[in-house]
Amino acid sequence: MKRFAALYDRLDGTTATNAKVAALVDYFSQAPAEDAAWAVSFLTGRRLKRLVNTRELREWTAEASGLGLWLIEESYEHVGDLAETMHLLLPPADSDDLSPGLAELVEQSIKPLRQLDDDARKQAIFRLWRQLGGTERFLLNKLLTGGFRVGVSKRLVTRALAEVAGVDSALMAHRLMGRWTPTARFYRQLLDSESDSDFEQSTPYPFYLASPLDEGPDALGNAADWQAEWKWDGIRAQIIRRGGQTWIWSRGEELMEGRFPEIEAAAEALPDGCVLDGEIMAWQNDRPLPFAVLQKRIGRKKPGPTTLKKAPLAFLAYDCLEWDGKDIREKPLQDRREALAEALAAAPGLLESGPVVFDHWDALPDLQAESRGRGVEGLMLKRLSSSYQVGRKRGDWWKWKVEPYTFDGVLIYAQPGHGRRSNLFTDYTFAVHDGEQLVPVAKAYSGLSQKEIDRLDRWIRNHTLERFGPVRSVEPTHVFELAFEGIAASPRHKSGIALRFPRIHRWREDLSIADADSLETLKALLEPGK
Repeated sequence: MKRFAALYDRLDGTTATNAKVAALVDYFSQAPAEDAAWAVSFLTGRRLKRLVNTRELREWTAEASGLGLWLIEESYEHVGDLAETMHLLLPPADSDDLSPGLAELVEQSIKPLRQLDDDARKQAIFRLWRQLGGTERFLLNKLLTGGFRVGVSKRLVTRALAEVAGVDSALMAHRLMGRWTPTARFYRQLLDSESDSDFEQSTPYPFYLASPLDEGPDALGNAADWQAEWKWDGIRAQIIRRGGQTWIWSRGEELMEGRFPEIEAAAEALPDGCVLDGEIMAWQNDRPLPFAVLQKRIGRKKPGPTTLKKAPLAFLAYDCLEWDGKDIREKPLQDRREALAEALAAAPGLLESGPVVFDHWDALPDLQAESRGRGVEGLMLKRLSSSYQVGRKRGDWWKWKVEPYTFDGVLIYAQPGHGRRSNLFTDYTFAVHDGEQLVPVAKAYSGLSQKEIDRLDRWIRNHTLERFGPVRSVEPTHVFELAFEGIAASPRHKSGIALRFPRIHRWREDLSIADADSLETLKALLEPGK
């Protein structure tokens, strides 16, 4: 655990990419395989299921520290992070000379908490608090609350592991995909430069992500070298057909077994040794349905007949990554599209996301302008000679999205952020006019500069009207322009609407609250053709 805590301190103490990679390489080169496996798991964003609820942790912190529960609650509200609050208020450890390894801590102390009754669970955590000090206890608290995060991306972890293993980063990224258990055996497989034979058949490929095209496509060169496609607004997914079985993986590396039975059934007709990349869409009568329809299916692990009827889906494939059991990602797009056509010919229940035909760049702006009417987000531009790469590599795949919707809203609530921003009010709620009242319609936490966040934080603290736990209501004074991607009717919200991907576009200090938009204006977007 000391070694993992030292790694955390090094990562947390720098913003330099090369320094972070160096710290990771040092750790993975020296750590025991069983500890390194758990480190990979946590550093790539996997979490333990919460084994202790936050109420218990606050009460036990009060008992262990001898402080009143009210002071724990006040401190938590001020700090904004429970793990850090506990770390600051708990008494010093008895001794950390016998600190366990990371794997030992997780497997022998944290995971067994699930089988203990309340009193035994409390005593076990008290023993750990007495045993661990400093960063080690802080990390223990983070693992207990499920809030572990540090300023390092999965891409950097992949890069460091590839360097330690002496393999290509793309291969390491593939090894880290799909289902795996953080064991010493798994970690040794990660670093094996010779073989992938023991990795599961269900393992997907890392997704290739397009970069945003901020200007027109003229600068991309000869239009004949490019393919245009519609940019679908659905769930990015891979369909894997291997060994007579079918798996569907989301871009977020979630295995979606049983959630889309109609797509799984259609995929059974695919040839064995085939992997397709595409989009799961709400779809009917040869056109997309609103994303809100797809949302009805996302959380249902076993949809019933009524749900299947009300929210019909389709898979629109636009790439083939594996054919006849061979990885074909290095082949040019035009060759992979030929394999895709052959695969879909065998599985007519799956659809092809075909090219958008154009002769020259001047024809694309008019086509892009049709996006909203077609229920899509814009255009994708892909170089015909491009390979299927890993992550967001600029140059070969571009997404040219239509401008987002915008509205002017009034700030009415604020609450602290998380991690490094836990001592600042960075999460905001915005409202619009509904007659004589202001009705909340969106929450947003991105879009402001650090200077603006600091200034707004000071204003919020001085203009708080009421407190509701960590949330503060503030004087309705400031107007912000917010951007969003879509809108849907929602009986769960007081406003009757839900906005998709709201974010702050700019602080409109030139406007008064009287200039903010109305709920009626937003609801008009629900009408066809608006």
